[in-house]
Amino acid sequence: MDELMLGAMLASTLRVATPLILCALAGVLSERSGVIDIGLEGKMLAAACAAGAVGALYGSTTLALLAAAGVAVLLSLLHGYACVSHKGDQVVSGMAINIIAAGLTSVIAVALFQQGGQTPPLPDAVRLRAWWPDAADHVGDLLGNGLLSHNAMVYLALLLVVAVWWLLQRTTLGLRLRAVGENPHMVDAAGVSVLGLRYGALVLNGLLCGLAGAYLVMAQNASFSPNMTAGRGYMALAAMIFGKWRPLPAFAACLLFGFLDALAIRLQGAVWPVIGEVPVQLIQALPYLLTVILLAGFIGRTVAPKALGQPYVKER
Repeated sequence: MDELMLGAMLASTLRVATPLILCALAGVLSERSGVIDIGLEGKMLAAACAAGAVGALYGSTTLALLAAAGVAVLLSLLHGYACVSHKGDQVVSGMAINIIAAGLTSVIAVALFQQGGQTPPLPDAVRLRAWWPDAADHVGDLLGNGLLSHNAMVYLALLLVVAVWWLLQRTTLGLRLRAVGENPHMVDAAGVSVLGLRYGALVLNGLLCGLAGAYLVMAQNASFSPNMTAGRGYMALAAMIFGKWRPLPAFAACLLFGFLDALAIRLQGAVWPVIGEVPVQLIQALPYLLTVILLAGFIGRTVAPKALGQPYVKER
């Protein structure tokens, strides 16, 4: 494989993996605090719709990002209200968010734009562009095209991997966040608010899901379309579980999913010896097949936070 091909594969892997990385980090923060978050898919989809609608209506990158983050945070707070404040079933609440987002985003887009659930293409001024688009001409294809030709959101996602690791492993807040997912009664006995920590984790969770949804519309695609997340939230959830609820291994799993997705795109139409041309549908299913395999093979071997999914009832 020559340098041009390696650079192109590396670039595609990072671009495809970026929303997965952001969502996986969101899941890590939420679930390390003890709150199961099945609703990553729905929050990312709602954020994409908000970014696409606001960007098309107002032509502002800042407003589109704020709208995406705001909608995702509101859904996270709704999840917290149902599960943290009122002790509801966290899995049911997360799935409800996914179902609501799948239907409501299409309805809103139809009502605003009458284009079958899609938003108009975003203006170039709103979309996220590469910082150094001609980097390959100066430093070569592998470094220039593979690493230096991306937009700001890709680099932000990479920085956030380190930031979330540092937060969880090197700060007092991170220690408390991990402790509330393991033994919330001990945290409460130390005079720290269990509900406050869990709500704080959910706010950060919403912000990251909002960035992931905005990326889909402002960088990866030109506009919002119904169900455009295409299971990425569930893939991020699988990456988080495969990474044992830790940022760096989850990041590695997201890169693996991104690589397979990028590889599937390049394998479409390829003719294999003996086998012949592989059906496009089978190639497109590769990342999702790996998701199922990882969940089936590793979910029983990983140790989740001990208080994950357990509503906290204050002792009297």
